[in-house]
Amino acid sequence: MVLSLIRPFTPVSGAVLVIAIAGLIRSLLNRNSYEIVLASFALLFLLVLGIFGAWKSRKLKSMEPGWKPPSPMTANAVDDERQRALVTGLEAAIPLFFRLHFYISGRFFPGGLGAKKGCHLSVETAIPRGETTAQIPFDFPMSGVFQGDGFCKLRDIFGFFAFPCGQIRHSTVNVRCAPCFGKKIIINAQSGAEDQRNKPSADVERYYQREYTPGDRLRDINWKSSDKIDALITRISTDNQEKVSRIEVHFRNFGYANDSIHALWLLDRSKARLSYFLRSLLDQNSSFIFDVHSSGKNWEIEDQDDMDAFFEELACLSFVPPQNEAAIQSGAGDMYVFSTACDLMLPTFLLSCNPRPVTLFLTQPGDSTANYGKNMQTSSNDSPGSRLKKEKTNKDNFEALHIQDFVSKGFYPPSRWFIKQKIKPLSIQTEKIEMFYAEIKI
Repeated sequence: MVLSLIRPFTPVSGAVLVIAIAGLIRSLLNRNSYEIVLASFALLFLLVLGIFGAWKSRKLKSMEPGWKPPSPMTANAVDDERQRALVTGLEAAIPLFFRLHFYISGRFFPGGLGAKKGCHLSVETAIPRGETTAQIPFDFPMSGVFQGDGFCKLRDIFGFFAFPCGQIRHSTVNVRCAPCFGKKIIINAQSGAEDQRNKPSADVERYYQREYTPGDRLRDINWKSSDKIDALITRISTDNQEKVSRIEVHFRNFGYANDSIHALWLLDRSKARLSYFLRSLLDQNSSFIFDVHSSGKNWEIEDQDDMDAFFEELACLSFVPPQNEAAIQSGAGDMYVFSTACDLMLPTFLLSCNPRPVTLFLTQPGDSTANYGKNMQTSSNDSPGSRLKKEKTNKDNFEALHIQDFVSKGFYPPSRWFIKQKIKPLSIQTEKIEMFYAEIKI
């Protein structure tokens, strides 16, 4: 009961109420009529404003505001107006001296729901008078899952009261990682397994014959059919087979069980590298099929729809405890592995891949004071001095996450995030490897 009475009060009204009561008591003791009038007027004004606001908020109780997050939702896209939540259902008459405010409040779990507690997020926007829709800035510094509520409050222009009104709408939002960029990825189509597919047709006559085009062999021309319709007709093989290259990809989301922000940032950047890899190759050749494997689940990506569905699930993937997982030996051709420095069993996994060729995309902890090679490629045959020289060319493959970005976007990051945790880089010996680096900054 007491909570319901004090809920509409804001810190401003609470301070004014305390000062007015204290001033009234002091003026009564001193019998100062001027102070009595001022304190009484302040208390009466708060009382009238509170009663009127409570009455009007009850009339707005049946209002059904809704909020629709952008689809897809991408991290670090605040400058894009398409990455704002759309608020609808605000058809209501708002009294004078009051404004309708819409809030989105909930918890954000970086790296997916595997994070233990996440961090609190609260954003709001004031609805202009006469408007029935509005847009609210809704941005995230990194990928993960947000679970929150959207609701309205009726607030006076003086900032004294905030009355809840309307229905509460709960929603879960998958936030994709911010895109990364790099050099154009080119792979040998013969490095993947080949899948042969037959293309039958119900209409045999139309499927196995077509009009002649320059370059067709003369022996393939159907002269009988050509005489009937007075046009050259070319025969097509009755078994038209299309070769499709299958690309085997492993995303190893093995790591720490706790929600260290540095480890989660490494996972986020590994997701970004995987997304860039898949998108680039599918844009180059639509016949590629990707067999993607992660801890406990596999995907087959054939087209853009499959890729969009995979990206939605990728945003929810969090760390799982390290385990000794052997490579799948049923496939053929090159393997492409994406992992982080948190994957302590990665050397064992790479050893089990022999003799298959493996290309490793590894995200390591970095330091902004170091120089890193642009899309650095190293080989196990390189000497330590040669590797060091390759690493010290420039910083294009380095990305940093600032904790202050969480605060500026309405988040309340836990205090443990401000304590820098040391993650040791992995020392990997493999034929083909590309290193990427990520760092946490306050």
